[in-house]
Amino acid sequence: MKIKSLKQKKKWQGERVLLRVDFNVPRVGKRISEDFRIKAALPTIEFLQKQGARLIVISHWGDPVNVDPELSTRALARHLQKLLGKPVKFVGATIGKKVEAAVSAMKDGDIIILENLRFESGEKKNDIKFAQALAALADVYVGDAFSVCHREQASVSAVTRYLPAYAGLQLEAELKNLEKIMKPSKPLVMVMGGAKISTKAPIIKKLYPLASQILLGGGLANTFLKYQGYPIGKSLHDKESKKIVAQFYKKGKLMPKIILPPDVIVCTKQGKSAQRSVKDVKTSDNIFDIGPDSVALFAKYIKKAHTIVWNGPLGKFEDAAYKHGTLAVGAIIAARSTGPSFGLVGGGETIEALKLTKMEEYIDWVSTAGGAMLSYLGGEKMPGLKNIISK
Repeated sequence: MKIKSLKQKKKWQGERVLLRVDFNVPRVGKRISEDFRIKAALPTIEFLQKQGARLIVISHWGDPVNVDPELSTRALARHLQKLLGKPVKFVGATIGKKVEAAVSAMKDGDIIILENLRFESGEKKNDIKFAQALAALADVYVGDAFSVCHREQASVSAVTRYLPAYAGLQLEAELKNLEKIMKPSKPLVMVMGGAKISTKAPIIKKLYPLASQILLGGGLANTFLKYQGYPIGKSLHDKESKKIVAQFYKKGKLMPKIILPPDVIVCTKQGKSAQRSVKDVKTSDNIFDIGPDSVALFAKYIKKAHTIVWNGPLGKFEDAAYKHGTLAVGAIIAARSTGPSFGLVGGGETIEALKLTKMEEYIDWVSTAGGAMLSYLGGEKMPGLKNIISK
């Protein structure tokens, strides 16, 4: 794989750069509650600014149907300015004369942020005219939003037809680290949780030949357990996934590399937590975590791994009573990483759980992406990479 890195371009001085970032960060009211993705883009922004480029930063925030003042990127501009310690100008439009005037007034090293891309209907439609209007603002396009590269949207896909396109430093790093999963040092162990098998099936199928074990937890495991005829009570599972799950069974038997939890922690009818064998879950139970026997089993495999990828919590980790399985496995992955193994973790809830272990710093690569990571590793189309990478 060849990446068209921004480092390959020799001259940035005076160039108008349309920089697509993903500042779709969580918020509480109008306050940004976590800025991992903003900080991830800082190396690219600082590099281009030092080179004298004129940065036109674009991003979406949330998924508004119409213009929503609470999702204006003005707040993101303020936060970026605080992180950089340098002026960042907000422009309250995405295209049009107001934006054109602001761009014309820019000097080398200036940074402006345009309004929320999704305030424009053409963004999610991958509209050609909207993409052309964005492209007309700049001389060069830099993509640094890997987390939306699986989306066929105007600022990610169509715009690269009209400008020379390069990968930002964050995007380049994402791809190089994901390639370590595609070409792993074996044994490769995958830890998959979350709810929907439909989003995880492609990566399980794609990496199954390379993996030594694929450890399942959360609603994902519940879905497999139910398919096998185990009782899961009132537990979360993917009700529409019978055909998808069936492909992982041969002659009625689960494919041998896929490992299900032997025990679980449930919330009983009385609202108390209890350990159960997967054979003994009651009809009134809710499975909210993997049990200690499952943690021990998963640990056995993880401790032998040379490459580990984790996506999806293994239970209702946001509830203190049911966080132990997810956090224990997360801590084991972190302890194995940055040394004996290469560890990669991705997905919003997974990162949130990892942070609770207070061992995030030991993971080799924490991806800014969830869905895009799964799509890339699953071999699905990545429209945002079409003009940035080549095989």
